[in-house]
Amino acid sequence: MAVGHAVDAGAGDEYGGRITVFVALSCATAAMGGAIFGYDLGTSGGVSSMGSFLREFFPDVYRRMQGDVHVSNYCKFDSQLLTLFTSSLYIAGLLTALLLSSWFTARRGRRPSMIVGGVAFLAGAAVSGGAVNVYMAILGRALLWRRPRLRQPVLNFRNKFLQAVLLYLSEMAPARYRGAFSNGYQLTLCLGSLAANAINYGADRIAGGWGWRLSLGLAAVPAALFTLGATFLPETPNSLVQQGMDRGKVRALLQKIRGTDAVDAELADIVAASTAGAGGDSGLRLLLTQRQYRPQLAVAVLMPAFTQLNGINAIGFYAPVLLRTVGMGESLALLSTVITVAIYTASTVVFMLAVDRFRRRTLLIAGSLQMLASEVLIGAVMAAELGDEGGIRRGWAAAPFVLIGVYVAGYSWSWGPMTRLVPTEVFPLEVRSAAQSVTVASGFVFTIFVAQGFLAMLCRMKAGLFFFFAGWIVVMTGFVYWFLPETKGMPIEQVGKVWREHWFWGKVVGMDELQASGRCEKEKSDENL
Repeated sequence: MAVGHAVDAGAGDEYGGRITVFVALSCATAAMGGAIFGYDLGTSGGVSSMGSFLREFFPDVYRRMQGDVHVSNYCKFDSQLLTLFTSSLYIAGLLTALLLSSWFTARRGRRPSMIVGGVAFLAGAAVSGGAVNVYMAILGRALLWRRPRLRQPVLNFRNKFLQAVLLYLSEMAPARYRGAFSNGYQLTLCLGSLAANAINYGADRIAGGWGWRLSLGLAAVPAALFTLGATFLPETPNSLVQQGMDRGKVRALLQKIRGTDAVDAELADIVAASTAGAGGDSGLRLLLTQRQYRPQLAVAVLMPAFTQLNGINAIGFYAPVLLRTVGMGESLALLSTVITVAIYTASTVVFMLAVDRFRRRTLLIAGSLQMLASEVLIGAVMAAELGDEGGIRRGWAAAPFVLIGVYVAGYSWSWGPMTRLVPTEVFPLEVRSAAQSVTVASGFVFTIFVAQGFLAMLCRMKAGLFFFFAGWIVVMTGFVYWFLPETKGMPIEQVGKVWREHWFWGKVVGMDELQASGRCEKEKSDENL
């Protein structure tokens, strides 16, 4: 029985064109959105482990770390208020991703969404850096921000609109190189996280204990660069067609993007996809109610869920905390995190070179196996060497750090970028914005679960927590092997055929998808005539 669907690697060649300077600069500018999220991810764990920050806002945790209160090694950082500082960004983002972002991105376009998100990040950086109490610090991350034309505050524009970056990259990129172009977001995310961790290390050494303000406030730098760059970006042809733009203008833009006059086939596919979703139903309604979109809904919910349940953000948020738990000093833990993120970045570059050479499924499964081995070994070392009191024996002290590096490397050349790439490839235009909102919302739900629950789970499950994450890696590997079709090289507006030919999803989709496909082909032929 076939468990996946292989696609001809040259399928994307049926569209003409080349990589132009115009599209390369546009995608590079849009990908800067990843640096904003990467910086935020890097500051979360680093600032949360700084003694000066803990002393000012979380004195109970600080006393535990100083040994003034007797508590298990695994429970020194256990504080729901401390985890709320990390997860508040994602709680707010969940609400707004569900309520408004898909509508705005579909109706107003990808570019305006990115601009608004960048401005909101600037406001959040100012509030966080100037916090005078813990609730202001949390507010800076949740960002209760007022939109100029609305009287009522809307939570967290920065998260709900920056999802537009992923749509922008997937729609602008040539089909043959969509993996590498879309991975630009992941690469800048890594670079942003690397910069944040390096700044955390230096800021922690500033006399006076105000270094954490510098770490949080400097988030304004990538936000400003991104916002300025986004004002000069063109809108994607897919979005312009969806908004009803004159086809002649869209064709001219597509010719400029692809560097060729032979764009009629790609434009016809974009128009047909837009027409298929123009029946009056919202994209979210179609996604949730129509049988033909069941596979896309499953990918939108499960891939981001698995990405969080494998434990990566627990390590991303709390690596310095975890390393301090096993006995590292504050500065050494922050420095070790810088090295780990450097490994993350280097592995992402490897992925960028490999993504359009190897199958998506191959990279996902291979990365899963590497992550599984690392999680099991981390759990085994901590179970054997770290008790409630004392530290890990000297000969084993470096083991968790090394294994975290191996784990992060496996994630960064597989699930990290793939979780952002694959969903943008499998959503048809009529539900693409709504499906991307569901993807982001699912990611937020499980990020909140991990961010808010990790320290409490570490306190109660101890080393067993890493076996918990390893179990989820087994589950997500099975999902890829049996249920995820191959999409490498497939033109984005033709990727629906992989579901019809899949051993399982072909039965789920049934005749509804076949009939919809027939209508699209007829409309495409009529347009060509």
